[in-house]
Order: sequence, then C-alpha cells, then structure tokens
Amino acid sequence: MLQIRDLVKVYPGPVAALQDVSLDIPEGMFGLLGPNGAGKTTLMRILAGLLEPTSGTITLDGEPILDNPGKLWERLGYLPQDFGFYPHLTGDAMLAYLLELKGVVGKGDHGGKAAARALRAELLERVNLSYAAGRKVKSYSGGMRQRLGIAQAIAGDPRLIIVDEPTAGLDPEERLRFYRILAELAEDRTVILSTHIVEDVAVLCPRFAVIREGRVIARTTPSSARAAIEGAMFEGRVAAGDLERLAREQVVTQAILAEGRNRVRVYAPGGAPPDDFEPVAATLEDAYLVLMHRGAALAGALNGSAAGAPEARS
Repeated sequence: MLQIRDLVKVYPGPVAALQDVSLDIPEGMFGLLGPNGAGKTTLMRILAGLLEPTSGTITLDGEPILDNPGKLWERLGYLPQDFGFYPHLTGDAMLAYLLELKGVVGKGDHGGKAAARALRAELLERVNLSYAAGRKVKSYSGGMRQRLGIAQAIAGDPRLIIVDEPTAGLDPEERLRFYRILAELAEDRTVILSTHIVEDVAVLCPRFAVIREGRVIARTTPSSARAAIEGAMFEGRVAAGDLERLAREQVVTQAILAEGRNRVRVYAPGGAPPDDFEPVAATLEDAYLVLMHRGAALAGALNGSAAGAPEARS
C-alpha cells in the first residue's frame, strides 16, 4: 500500500503545484487523471524521489520514503513523461547502459556479462522488442521507445512502478500493445498510471483519482463515475451558430461536427435537456468532463460513495 498524506508542493512565485493531496493506493493499477498542468508530473516526481515536497508524508508498505529516497529506488520502476535515449545506440546497448545506471547489473567477469545479456534478452522479450534489439533506437517508433523505457523500469522486479503519460502520441495499435504490458505488470505490484487520456483509465484502471489545479477532486472507480451521471446524459444535433449559446446554458461534454451540424452531448442532471435531445448511456469521458467543468456536486457524490470502498478510500 502506498499512502500519501497532506502533500503540498509550492514553487517560488509562489505557485502551489500540489495542495493537500492525500491518497491510498493499493496493489494493482491506479490511475491519476487530469489535464496538462494539473500537478500530475509534480506528484509523480515526488513519488519517484526526484523532487522534495514542501510538506506532507509518503509511506510504502508502512515505511516512510521521503527521508531516504535511495531506499525507495531499490523498489521503484519509473518511466517519466520525457525519457531520453541515445539515438545511435542499438536497443540492446541502450538497455545495457540504462541497467548499469540503475544498478541492476554491473560490470563483472565473463559470467556476469553473460547474466547481464540474459537479463536484457528476457526484458526485451517481455516487452516484445527482441526482434529489434540490434536496431538503432533512432529507427524505433514512439511505441517501441516507450516499450524500451518500460523494459528498464521493470528491471529488478520493482514493488512500485510509475508511468507518466505513457501513451501520449502513440497510434492505436501501439497503445493497445502498451495497455497489455501495463495490465500484466499490475497483477502483482502497484502501478501508478498518470495520464490526461480518459481511455487509458477506462481500459486499465479499476480505481483512479482526478486531479485539477493541484487538488484531488475525486477518488472513485470507472463504474461509479459512470453511474453517478447515468440518466443525465443527452445527445442531439445543434446548428453551428447555436453551439456557443448552448455551451453557456448546459454542460457540453462533446461536440462533433457531422454533416454541417454539431452532434452534441450534454449533462442535464435536472432532466431538462434541450429540445429534441435524446437520452444516451453515460461514458467515463462524460463523467470526467463534468468534473472538470461544473463538478463540485458530482465530486462530492463520488467521494462520498468511495469512502466505504477500500480500493478508493482517501
């Protein structure tokens, strides 16, 4: 169990990047969902021992980790948002360098080198990159680079894995491949997925928190989030000239241009949607966007329902 209590990070200015963040994160996959600039990366860097908070505490399996980040690093796998590679190295050589930096394998005699090669082969096989081990990293797609990054993150069998915006920029096929890798990793350890992409959470995370402007505004599950707005979502077509007025009057969660008119989804909790709008099933993206725009009441309902659930308690 990873426990975060009253975490605050204030940068000079002052800029409050995190404000009283408290979370309980159990074993398995946990999502941290929020827009760019919400404080997700700041929180991930603090959890990884790369940034000191202004105040607050963090424990992993009951052991404080802020005072001795070196002890955490022995149990941590981290894939940051921007992971640098040397483009002229092969995938295998890049992984060898990263593992040496990480201290998972070091220099040694012939037997040690053989063990290091075997470990790299195992890791590359696990992330489906064995076929590209001898290719230069500059020839790798974005998804291949992310998989190489996760290969170094899982070396040493870490207790906690943190991945920050891992699917941003990936094509649909690569994203699905990466989803499968993350799901397998979460079977026997804690994996924290920080993302602004709702689909990432919908596919992978049985529990997640929503962060906005440095504050955790909701702690819930995908099913609870959808259920909280079920019966309040409606869809209809709106002329382009009327969309701005509708957005002022209703919570619009989606507007897609089709055949010259906007197909629009709105949140109408009072059961009074615009004329000619029909009820539709709620999605997790609907719930997230409602939270972002006018979500105080919804956040209260979600946090209240989560209070009794061990997997979502804060």
